[in-house]
Amino acid sequence: MRVVVGLGSNRPGRHGPPEAELRAAIAALPPLGFTVLAVSRLRQTPPLGPSARRYANGAVLGLWAGTADELLGQLKQLERRFGRRRNRRWGERVLDCDILAFAGHNFSQPGLTIPHPRLHLRRFALEPLADLWPGWRHPRLGRTARHLLALLEKRR
Repeated sequence: MRVVVGLGSNRPGRHGPPEAELRAAIAALPPLGFTVLAVSRLRQTPPLGPSARRYANGAVLGLWAGTADELLGQLKQLERRFGRRRNRRWGERVLDCDILAFAGHNFSQPGLTIPHPRLHLRRFALEPLADLWPGWRHPRLGRTARHLLALLEKRR
């Protein structure tokens, strides 16, 4: 399956500042069985919610042979290895990994909704997705990543 994983960090960790944490996370994906095809540009973005620190955000396009549940499990383990501790919502984090696109699939189950219900409203996720896979079509909205980003720009 062709998959896009979004990455974010707004707290230094053992690999250094947030951008270094993202680069280290990208390097940690292949041993998990994720074949990296392309990496978006890393961006500095303002936080959502109460966090005061800016985020480094990006995404990785790759191939995954397993299920979305299996990928999510691997990504959550990676977050823990990098020092993520689940505490308050939208708080500071060393690493945040989200499945942005799982081929053209659309599904929801407890703990996993693909694509994210607010993906089309989140520039920090949509820009890297559009960098990597501009023609990806949102399975519920029927628009490409590039078109969703243009609509988001228009709202500003």
